[in-house]
Parts: sequence; structure tokens; C-alpha cells
Amino acid sequence: MAGYLAMFLCSLGSKVKVSGRHHVPSDGPFVVVSNHFSYIDPPFVIHAVQKPINFLAASDQVIEPQFIWAPLLYGFIPTDRTSLAPSTIKSSIRVLKNREVLGIFPEGTSLQHSLRPAKNGAAFLSATGKTKLLPVGIVGIENAWDMMFKGIRPTAHIRVGKPFGPFSVGKTKKKKEKDLKIIGEEIMCRIAALIPDERHGVFSGNKKIIGFRDQNRLPDF
Repeated sequence: MAGYLAMFLCSLGSKVKVSGRHHVPSDGPFVVVSNHFSYIDPPFVIHAVQKPINFLAASDQVIEPQFIWAPLLYGFIPTDRTSLAPSTIKSSIRVLKNREVLGIFPEGTSLQHSLRPAKNGAAFLSATGKTKLLPVGIVGIENAWDMMFKGIRPTAHIRVGKPFGPFSVGKTKKKKEKDLKIIGEEIMCRIAALIPDERHGVFSGNKKIIGFRDQNRLPDF
């Protein structure tokens, strides 16, 4: 029910343009990975995927008063910013075993307007759950609240990429850390392939992005 409310409010308060919805798997389990430029990204990701999503959210995150309503629109699993607690891992794997959809913002909760390196959570949970990932890129709502306050409906551009994975990681600590870093880079490059070049941040110029764009076969920006 909350997912439908999220989709309704997105359509009501903004213009939403979605490309690549045909890439969304017909059923779960899978892990949605998306860039995170705004507090209100989750409802728009739900709008694009059109399925209920259980998002990982920082348990200690301070949310600005005007966005206090946002977590009420979607399910979320509390998580520590610095490391994945056993309870978070258990809850996330349960979601995947129930053939549901898990949503993760690989960069964490630091809201900037260009991409940052991925933390290990998305790669680790996907590998542990032996689950494919679905990349989503979203731009246009970074200043949505201010625009709506002025009576302007922002335009959210959401692009869904081709699913990829699942991955496996090594058994030793050193090999596991290396594998998670490689997977994390691929996750971010696949997201980068779905947003304009000027938003690529630390991944600007990465040659993998062009190949991933070709795989997605979506219209130009």
C-alpha cells in the first residue's frame, strides 16, 4: 500500500520520466542499486520499478524536518553507517529468501550531486544472497522540495539499466575485500551509465561506462 502511495505522490508533485522499465525482472529476488542525490529518492525508485522495495537506511541518519515523512512511504531496514551489523545482514537476506526486492544506495547517505565510491554493503549482500542487481539512475529532484515550495513541479529523470550479477567473493579476508571493491566499482559504473556525464564524480572517464551504456540500449539523455 505504501508503495502505491509513493507512486501517487511522485506523480502528483513532479513530472516523472522513466526509461528502461523493461529491464525490471518480473519477480524477485533482486537488489536495486541507485545513486543517492536526494532524501526523496526512494519513492521515485519505487515509482520506476513498480514493486515494493525494502531499503537499507542509516539508523542514525538525521533527516531534515521537511523530509521526516519520506521513510513512512517505504519499508526500510535500519543499518549502521560504518559496518553491516549481523541483524542487518539477517534481515536483508530474509528479504531476498522471501523473493522480495532489497534497495540499497551503495554510496551511503552522504548526499552530494555526483557519484562517490561504493561502500561494501550492496556487493556483500548480493553475493551472500546469490542475487542479481538492478541498476537505477535518477536525477532532477536534488532541489525538488525548494521547487515544489515555489509552485514548480520538478522533472525526475529515472533510467533503469540491465540486471547484472550475481557475483561471488573469495574466502580469505584479503581476497574478499579485493572482490568487494571490484564489484563495488562495477555497480557504480553501471549506475554512472544511467546518468549524465557531469554527474559521474570520481568515476568520470571510466571506460567501462561506455560499454554498460551500450548494453542498456536506452535513448540518449
